[in-house]
Amino acid sequence: MKIKFLFFGFIALLFFSCNSEETINQNLDAKTILNVSYGNNVQQKFDLYLPANRTTNTKTLILVHGGGWIEGDKADMNYAVDIVKQYLPEYAIANINYRLATTGNPAFPMQIDDIESVITKLKTEDYQISDDFGFIGVSAGAHLSMLYSYAYNSDIKVVCSIVGPTNFTDVNYTSNPFMVAMFQSATGLVYSENIGFYQQISPFHRATANSQPTILLYGNADPLIPTTQGQDMHAKLNELGVYNEFYLYNGGHGDWAINDQIDAYNRMVDFIKNKF
Repeated sequence: MKIKFLFFGFIALLFFSCNSEETINQNLDAKTILNVSYGNNVQQKFDLYLPANRTTNTKTLILVHGGGWIEGDKADMNYAVDIVKQYLPEYAIANINYRLATTGNPAFPMQIDDIESVITKLKTEDYQISDDFGFIGVSAGAHLSMLYSYAYNSDIKVVCSIVGPTNFTDVNYTSNPFMVAMFQSATGLVYSENIGFYQQISPFHRATANSQPTILLYGNADPLIPTTQGQDMHAKLNELGVYNEFYLYNGGHGDWAINDQIDAYNRMVDFIKNKF
């Protein structure tokens, strides 16, 4: 089942100029390294975009594609690579693939393990970047970004969730047979018999007072992500005292009006600049 996401797919508009951080080494050129392997599986690859004049203070944005945990590819996020390179040029970018769930190979913890392996690779190779990372995730990729950040790694500094699921125990999901079937396909576990597991993979249930600043971008007519997913995550982070921003736009799974897409894009770039 292919989850399509149109967000920012055709934006190539002028925006404000980016702040540039001080650099020490002026001799490093920008560098692109495609299909870096971080494991033995053919899907365990990422594309790395290193900015010019980077230093050990250079931060990295990790892009995580959607696809219902069973489909999708890092190529789906190439538009986001272009956006970051244009408006946040001082950041490194890691656009990642992860192993897709299949029968006998459930998404969890496999995909969380893959994100961990990517970060380990970024830390241990001589890329001349820092150990500070942020996420931009779409749909299932936004879910993985939030779950990994809240539950597994304090090196993550910010999370951008674009139409990401947050709570698998939301009644708006549990009462939807189609979505329950999709979750069961990704996890290999019958929903009604494993409620505790579904809580454990829900960012809503894993967030703490130490969770990372988060921006939440959602549509009010999304057939895959109930409005409550963003609203409840926003309320939970507020309750915990975690900085977050929540924006709800008219439309579905990212297929919003152009003005709304531009607004969401601007807000995400501002958020990253201010919090990362």
